[in-house]
Amino acid sequence: MRFTTTIRPLISALLAAAVLSGCALAPTYERPATPQPAAFKELQDSASAGWAPAAPADALDRGPWWTLFNDPVLDGLARQVEVSNQNVAAAVAAYSQARALVAQQRAALFPTVTLTGGANRNGNGGGNDNNNGRTSNSFRLNIGSSWEPDVWGRLRAGISAAQANAQASAADLASARLSAQGELAADYFSLRSVDAQRALLATTIEGYQRVLKITQNRFDVGIVPHSDVYQAQTQLASAQSDDLTLARQRAQLEHAIAVLVGKAPADFALAPAPWTVTVPDVPVGVPSTLLERRPDIAASERAVAAATAQIGLVRAAYFPQIGLTASYGPSASAIGDLFKASSMAWALGLSATETIFNGGANRAAVQGADAAREQAVARYRQTVLDAFADVEDQLNATRVLAQQQELQRQASAAADKVEEQVLNRYKAGQVSYSEVVQAQVTALNARRALVQTQGNRQTTAVALIQSLGGGWHADQLTAQE
Repeated sequence: MRFTTTIRPLISALLAAAVLSGCALAPTYERPATPQPAAFKELQDSASAGWAPAAPADALDRGPWWTLFNDPVLDGLARQVEVSNQNVAAAVAAYSQARALVAQQRAALFPTVTLTGGANRNGNGGGNDNNNGRTSNSFRLNIGSSWEPDVWGRLRAGISAAQANAQASAADLASARLSAQGELAADYFSLRSVDAQRALLATTIEGYQRVLKITQNRFDVGIVPHSDVYQAQTQLASAQSDDLTLARQRAQLEHAIAVLVGKAPADFALAPAPWTVTVPDVPVGVPSTLLERRPDIAASERAVAAATAQIGLVRAAYFPQIGLTASYGPSASAIGDLFKASSMAWALGLSATETIFNGGANRAAVQGADAAREQAVARYRQTVLDAFADVEDQLNATRVLAQQQELQRQASAAADKVEEQVLNRYKAGQVSYSEVVQAQVTALNARRALVQTQGNRQTTAVALIQSLGGGWHADQLTAQE
């Protein structure tokens, strides 16, 4: 048949194009080299700190790390972040968009098939059917197809870039989720620290009120001057003012937690509750595990991969763009004749477009793509260095705060004894009231410093978990050791 004879060379061209479509112009991708110290400096400098060894990071779940703190209220709030936090929701949508772009790029590998149809009625002359007016009808139905074979790998480079961007978006989603959950935990522990400080102040204010009453009675009988009463009143008012400051801080933290769980502050309340001061031992491992665990590092590395694939896209502009088209369908003056063999018509086409001169635009585009990749590599390496520094900072803070807590515990106990002794001596008339005030201020500051350090240890543990890329399950750690 004539149709078969004509289409055979074009089919051969299609097959040849398909074979050539494996050509790729993008450089072979390799993950950029980064500094990888054998161990964290803080762990080397504090070998007796009792750090637990970490199992291989890629085998561990980043699941509910907040359960390490043994706080049911925090558990409930953290799970709400997963579904209600709007930053996480935006990251989920961005990831879905990135995946859709991958599918869109992959669709370009396949032919595009269209179906068109139309009907026209034409006429000439100025009269009706009785005065030489002529009219004619035409009907057509056509199936068309076009395909750009990926001879130079341009389309596959676009797919590779889109896939890398989707993977970076997935890492951004993990980073947004980890950031929101970490911020929630930090705000929650700060709020509980404020609650504990307010409980201390409530007890202190009651004591100040008793001392004021004692001082007023001693003044009434002429034992102490009026200045002692004024000092006692000042001390009480200052403590009450501090309590209001803490109340304001608590309200701000509560509002921040409400936003993190996707609620309006007016619809959210967090009642005071006993504070469980749990500071978990976080397995740290070796610095190389950060390259697998931290989502910001993963996103940055995938950006390098996308930039590498982009080089292949712009290099393809040096080569001709090849297109294949085909169409088949009938055309007739009557609908009934559309499907007769004599009405059928077909067409095949092969096109190639090559840019002869564009003022060096292609060369500039390739240079720009190379520079973009170098920029992505530099950002990746900087992200890795920042991650190492972040972990070192949190390890140092963890070690120092543990030591400070013990020292402040000792200082608080000693200050309590001094306050008690000075107050007894004042009641016996052996010291002035100014010494009582000084002892009370010192004791209160020591108590609050101890509570603040306990809260800082918990928030630092959260920051360390974030800097390491997430949490671990104890049973998995045991299985890997």
